[in-house]
Amino acid sequence: MKFIVSSSALLKQLQSINGVVTNNPVVPILENFLFEIEPGKLTITASDLETSMMTELPIEARETGRIAAPARILLDTLKNLPDQPVTFTLDEETYTIEISSANGRYKLAGENAADFPRVPVVKGSTPVEIPSSSLARAINKTIFAVSTDELRPAMTGILVQLADSQVTFVATDGHRLLRYRRQDVGAGQTANLIIPRKAFNLLKSSLPSESAPVRVEFNQSNAFFSFNQMRLVCRLIDERYPDYENVIPVSNPNKLTINRAELLNSVRRISIYSNKTTHQVRLRLTGSELVISAEDLDFSNEAKETLVCQYDGEDMEIGFNARFLQEMLSNIDSEDITLELSTPNRAGLLMPAQADENESILMLVMPVMLNNYV
Repeated sequence: MKFIVSSSALLKQLQSINGVVTNNPVVPILENFLFEIEPGKLTITASDLETSMMTELPIEARETGRIAAPARILLDTLKNLPDQPVTFTLDEETYTIEISSANGRYKLAGENAADFPRVPVVKGSTPVEIPSSSLARAINKTIFAVSTDELRPAMTGILVQLADSQVTFVATDGHRLLRYRRQDVGAGQTANLIIPRKAFNLLKSSLPSESAPVRVEFNQSNAFFSFNQMRLVCRLIDERYPDYENVIPVSNPNKLTINRAELLNSVRRISIYSNKTTHQVRLRLTGSELVISAEDLDFSNEAKETLVCQYDGEDMEIGFNARFLQEMLSNIDSEDITLELSTPNRAGLLMPAQADENESILMLVMPVMLNNYV
């Protein structure tokens, strides 16, 4: 059985789903791509049992067939071929794959497609459509705060809360919490899904740069995303997500407004002098002045900067992890930010000073206990 395909078109599609393939999979067959050939069309699947991605591309073929092709050697071969039509000859009895280019022949050992795990299908679900630009933005704004602690599996994913007139994305690692909400995307139904970090990372890298509708469907155990010629299926994290609304402090009388870039650059400089274990920087708020300082007693390093700000509240001093502050400030687009505080031992709320009517971003960061030096 034969088919002809453009080497660069095939390489592009394989690279878009290759992130699913792991180096040491649970089942050896998962080191392969599943090729399903139909007249005029090739469907390629990659899976790690938890997540599967499928893509399609046009080919010249008159027959139908299936084979599992080794991912790494196939990708390496295509990367080093110039753009040209290549002919694949498949032997479904010996599972041999032969690739013929303009001036070469390459023979590789495939595997039986029947051993490749079946990809789940969704039945009877009401689909939700989200613009790809909105989904990409939601992922970018939350994914950096997802926990890597496997002992708390719920927090290793992003909580997606669907409601009639809005969609909310939540990520937390116990030290900071991100809540990203879109008011211009209505699901027309209510549901809570915990999507694994890997699935959203794969989605983020494969979503089209031009805005296209992403169709989202789900059942009790899986979520399904489809756009253009791409499909992604992932197993949902079947855990209870922490009640994050209870963690967000309601009364925050002390409000600081400051230029985001100035604060970010200052924290970056000051953090160089912070303790390498705690990454602690302290913020002292008095009147219209913000003093940012850090000290590493082990090496007698210290630094201090003073910034002009708008501050409405009592004089106070609070400590934060500089790395968390930097990541959060880097993920806000507005020129100015607002930091709302209550007391030095309670969480601070970071948000854009210029809010967008279609989205709301709330970032919560836990304080670090201050050392008792002066």
